[in-house]
Amino acid sequence: MKHITLSNSSLKELADRVAVPNYNRENIKTGIVHVGVGGFHRAHQAMYLDQLLHDKANANWGICGVALLSFDQKIYDTLKAQDGLYTLVVKELDGTLTKRVIGSITEYLFAPDNPKAVIQKMANPDVKIITLTITEGGYNLNEATGEFNLENPQIIHDSKNATTPKTIFGYLTQALKLRKENNSGAVTLLSCDNIEGNGAVAKKMLSAYVRFVEPDLLPWIEANVSFPNSMVDRITPATVASDIAELKNVSGIEDQWPVVCESFQQWVVEDNFIAGRPNLESVGVQFVTDVEPFEKMKLGLLNAGHSVVGILGSLLGYNTIDEAISHPEIGTFLANYLDNEVTPTLHDLEGVDLPKYKKTLIARFSNIYIKDQVDRICSETSAKIPKFILPTVQAQLKLNGTITNAAFIIAAWAIYCLGVNEKNEKINIKDALSDTLFAKAILATDNPKIFIENEEVFGKLSQSAVFSEAYSKAYQDITTFGIEKCLIALNSKLLK
Repeated sequence: MKHITLSNSSLKELADRVAVPNYNRENIKTGIVHVGVGGFHRAHQAMYLDQLLHDKANANWGICGVALLSFDQKIYDTLKAQDGLYTLVVKELDGTLTKRVIGSITEYLFAPDNPKAVIQKMANPDVKIITLTITEGGYNLNEATGEFNLENPQIIHDSKNATTPKTIFGYLTQALKLRKENNSGAVTLLSCDNIEGNGAVAKKMLSAYVRFVEPDLLPWIEANVSFPNSMVDRITPATVASDIAELKNVSGIEDQWPVVCESFQQWVVEDNFIAGRPNLESVGVQFVTDVEPFEKMKLGLLNAGHSVVGILGSLLGYNTIDEAISHPEIGTFLANYLDNEVTPTLHDLEGVDLPKYKKTLIARFSNIYIKDQVDRICSETSAKIPKFILPTVQAQLKLNGTITNAAFIIAAWAIYCLGVNEKNEKINIKDALSDTLFAKAILATDNPKIFIENEEVFGKLSQSAVFSEAYSKAYQDITTFGIEKCLIALNSKLLK
């Protein structure tokens, strides 16, 4: 089989092997700037836009991707060489592969090389929406105070170097300032990150930075920028070498960075677009007046569930999520946690079959063809725990509900942060707070409560006697009996 390198010029030839864009990409005008072109964006938002662009009436909604960090050099170089094209490979539960080339990213900028170009693109009057997937840690939120962290060295840098920013807040501030000066019109800032109230958080954090550096710009932002909340859902593991090789061997496509994902997809968005929006409902996006119930469901069930399986699986020596969830005690523990601790905190989920959704989650985690790496799921857990698990804990404490399993998860994480699993193998911890977490974890071996006194992660949770007692008991049980025996005991008790 002839191997074909992915590019604009090869699309016609590729059409015999795989679905490709049947719209003229040269005629697409950029209407959206997206910051953070990683696997998830390419499996989700860019995929929806690609479907939409097949209707010529939507030719004004192409995407300009922005690689914000120096770390993004590789993905930028790869996509630039492929004219922004990439292959999306959907892995079904039965192993079937559905492949298509996505063409909605028609421009791509590398911010560290040309910050001025990024600012100007964001300020272009044709751009009506700026979308973000910058991860939970990208919002510069101090979990202890709930406020913007003005002491971040990069924030201090941006405040002194307006034309060469390093953070999303520096770029957005200068772009919005330029839009105001050029009368470029209103714009929507749409966060697609796994944060409850992501739009509200984006507005609060940006406003705090603008108040610090450009306070006169605040009234214009209030009148000309909207911040819809959104909920996004699709499991997208990191692309590995075998994915690239399989695509090449099976389809003859030379794609240096394809994206693999599950078949499930969901995007729920608050319909609050001040400068207009594409009719994404025609390709399955759900627009609602209130996203909050859907966010709580997804963060508390799917995202928290992923972290639960990842942490417990890592301590037991598993490498992938499907392997970990196949352990019967982990699967039962997760189901009990979702039913007994998360579900009581959820409400107003119109049109959602919650029992079915939870069963679907277990099936999605069990997909043996996805092979989502445990260390990817556990990366930056210090930013995920406050968003995915602590809201359930706090809600259950107010309801006088059970927090037994949640406390066990936090205790397991404290032990995980020691960096060694129960097979005495090193755990590859990827976390911005890894040094702090390790230091707290060491101290916790003598006094477990020290770990949850880290207010940067847990806020004031350690002051709850109910939670502290449950957490300390779980910690002592794990260190005494090990994860598996504790899970068996917990699961048996919950099933009575």
